[in-house]
Amino acid sequence: MNSLSILPPVLALGLSPLLIGVIQRTKAVFAGRKGPSLFQPYFDLWKLWRKGAVYSRTTTWVFRAGPVMGLAAVGTATLLVPIGSVAAPLAFAGDLVLFAYLLGLMRFVTVLAALDTGSAFEGMGASREVWVSALAEPALLLALGVVAQGTNALSLSGMFAGLADQGLKMGPALALVLVALLIVVLAENARIPVDDPATHLELTMIHEVMVLDHSGPDLGFVLYGAAVKLWVLGLLIVNTLLPLGTGSATWSLAMALGGMLGLAVVIGAIESVMARLRLVVIPQLLVGAGALAAVALMLGMR
Repeated sequence: MNSLSILPPVLALGLSPLLIGVIQRTKAVFAGRKGPSLFQPYFDLWKLWRKGAVYSRTTTWVFRAGPVMGLAAVGTATLLVPIGSVAAPLAFAGDLVLFAYLLGLMRFVTVLAALDTGSAFEGMGASREVWVSALAEPALLLALGVVAQGTNALSLSGMFAGLADQGLKMGPALALVLVALLIVVLAENARIPVDDPATHLELTMIHEVMVLDHSGPDLGFVLYGAAVKLWVLGLLIVNTLLPLGTGSATWSLAMALGGMLGLAVVIGAIESVMARLRLVVIPQLLVGAGALAAVALMLGMR
């Protein structure tokens, strides 16, 4: 591990709230408003972490542990994803499976915390969250499998470094992978068209309804963990679209960071021009993402 390998987790933990700020500013521009500061998510987190937490008498230690364990899980995932030509500090064969499991663990503890409240409303949100994830995870694993098959690597760092040489040969397959990954990123991060992070309509809420009882530092951990999750999943798209496994580390790092900001703008634009899909349509979207990844895998095996 070289000295630069510490950069992926440091950048993820430090800059991930900025992605939320870029998305919010992009949506404001589309709506003709000035919008909040790009650094508003940092101010919100600081305000929440300075407050006290309120707990219902019906909750147990599971509710209190959920936000901390979720943040710890996604924080560990930042150690597995490279950025540009800078390899991740933890890179080993099969780390893509651990990456998927860490995101699954984050979701699992969040669902448990929601169920621990004893609220039927939060139970509904937890059920929907598991339902969406069960359809999104196969698409994620298939998409990563395409990259692994094309580069003959089972490590995320090795896979994306190998794309620098194999990217052009895998052009059609990678195009399908990018579409599939974009759908997965939107679904896993509760963004439009799968979910609306700003909604307060009871019948349409999925992720937000699970965290209604969290307050103060706990809510801050939840929001910060969601931002970090958006960062690590977004890096999968950027590393696939901009395979910068060779050349100057500084140049590739700058390009990757620019790609992350560009992805945030794209997500903000999607949320500005699209409406949230009906719940009965969401499975079709996610199954379609899985089908695209499966077709990409077959193209890569030819």
